[in-house]
Amino acid sequence: MKTPKDLVATFSIVGFDPETEELGIAVQSKFLGVGAVVPWAAAGVGAVATQSYANTTYGPKGLELMASGKTAQEAIDHLIAADDDRALRQVGIVDAKGNAATFTGEKCFDWAGGMTGKHFAAQGNILVSEATVKAMATTFETATGTLAERLLAALDAAQEAGGDSRGKQSAALLVVKEEGGYGGFNDRSIDLRVDDHPDPIKELMRIYDLQQLYFSKPTEADVVEINETILMDMSKALASLGYLKEQVETIEELTKGLDNFILTENFEERQQPQGKIDQKVLNFLLSKSRML
Repeated sequence: MKTPKDLVATFSIVGFDPETEELGIAVQSKFLGVGAVVPWAAAGVGAVATQSYANTTYGPKGLELMASGKTAQEAIDHLIAADDDRALRQVGIVDAKGNAATFTGEKCFDWAGGMTGKHFAAQGNILVSEATVKAMATTFETATGTLAERLLAALDAAQEAGGDSRGKQSAALLVVKEEGGYGGFNDRSIDLRVDDHPDPIKELMRIYDLQQLYFSKPTEADVVEINETILMDMSKALASLGYLKEQVETIEELTKGLDNFILTENFEERQQPQGKIDQKVLNFLLSKSRML
């Protein structure tokens, strides 16, 4: 039997986006570094959230079962059948077809339970009330935006509805997609963790916004021509930040300083051909120069 220190009391939601084929998990807990324990996912396979007296083998084993063709429910049935301590476990799973399932053992501490809907499973234990899980479900079903944004909105709504009865400490967001990782070399499109913070969900949302700024690709609407006014503003900003020795008057003179700024700030995904700039990069540049 596990000891109380091994209890991962938390609330989480696993979800699937049929349009992008993304799979993901968002989780919060009064537990240090919950992102290292609860979320597991593989593109084209499924997503698993394992919690309560968390059996972390549920993550890789659940993914292995779904990779072999099992549905989310079949994977849960398999996992708990082989676990003598199933009464203490809680798990939510969604597979790559959007089938969802959740399980709460009868010995999980109150309030504990879960629910499923179209393309998601929401669950939690040691919660203030059932309202936390209902808020996650309702928000995920009605929210707009990307899968990550809907998962974060659901998590935030759950906290507003009561959350973990013991308080807040850590949160995590994991989203996978085929070739979705940095450079397209793995499937980890988004893998963010807040390990110890007084308001972990809000901090996770702040870090997500930064992740999108640095690593998401710009849309057509994000790209602007560098006209004379923008050129003057950029020249002044780059000079004040030390990327140019002095203010310049031509795009050709500006380009080297701009390229150095982009490389230093890790904006390679948003770099544009000479004469153009991503609006978000421009805003960041001007804002940073004003802080001097």
